[in-house]
Parts: sequence; structure tokens; C-alpha cells
Amino acid sequence: MDRKDFYKEGLRFSCQQCSMCCGHSPGFVYLSKRDLDKLCNFLKMTGKDFAKKYCRWAGYYEGKEVLALKEMKNYNCILWNNGCSAYEARPVQCATWPFWTWIIENEDSWNECAKDCKGMNKGHLWSKEEIEENSKKYTENIPIEKEEFIRDYAGGDIFFRLK
Repeated sequence: MDRKDFYKEGLRFSCQQCSMCCGHSPGFVYLSKRDLDKLCNFLKMTGKDFAKKYCRWAGYYEGKEVLALKEMKNYNCILWNNGCSAYEARPVQCATWPFWTWIIENEDSWNECAKDCKGMNKGHLWSKEEIEENSKKYTENIPIEKEEFIRDYAGGDIFFRLK
């Protein structure tokens, strides 16, 4: 089935606030400059201070290291506390769930993810245009690389380390 045919009439999704996408298993929430700036403004912190408290370096494509949110020992996102503590400023990766490119690739991918997400196939009907707009936002949200972070947020401190 053609990808566009799969969701041409839209898809249903309404977050059930179950936190399954915010934890319970290892993963990465990669941060772009846009994400970092929005979170810093929301929490009234500098990028360097925010990164020290909430972030880690994560391996990415082509051997790059990028900024990602930390996880707690139970794998929950560092910003999760009976709900997202920064919901209004949440990263694009979080805001575009479940309309990520690989999830909407075909009906099988969608239904496989729906097994773990109580909000998929329920609630609000998202139009094809809304789905594709979210997928585009997800795809275009490029994580900030370590060198870029050091230059733009850590004042050139090449020894900037995160755990």
C-alpha cells in the first residue's frame, strides 16, 4: 500500500498521558538548537546550565555526538514528573509523536507502535496534511552537535563534559 494511501483519510491519536513514550525503556530525546533555546527560555536557564543539569551526549549518525535529554534510572525522561514538567516547551521530537517518518511509513509500522501507545487509533482525527506537517517538522529538527554546542552555548569551553 502506498504511504499516502495508508493515511489519506487521516489517523486518530490523542495522548493518554500514560508516559510510555516518555520512559519505561531506553531511548534518546535529541535536542536541536530550537529545542534547547525553547527549554532554556521556559526554565529561565542558560544553555550551559541546562545542559549540565538535564543533558548528556549521545551517539548519532556518522559518529557524531549530539545533545540529548538524560534519563532517570527507570528510563523515564529527566523532565517527566507525573507529566512533562516542560510540556509547553517540549522538544519537537516529543511534540510530533507519533507522526515520525518511520512510524507513518506504512500501516504495519503504525499498528506495531500502536501496541505500546494507548493514544494511537483513538481520539482526535489528524488530517493527512497535519500528519505530513508533523512528520516534516520531525525530519527537519536536526540535533545540535557537540562542537556547535561548545561554540554557541559553552563559550568555547572544549572541555565541556556531560555525564
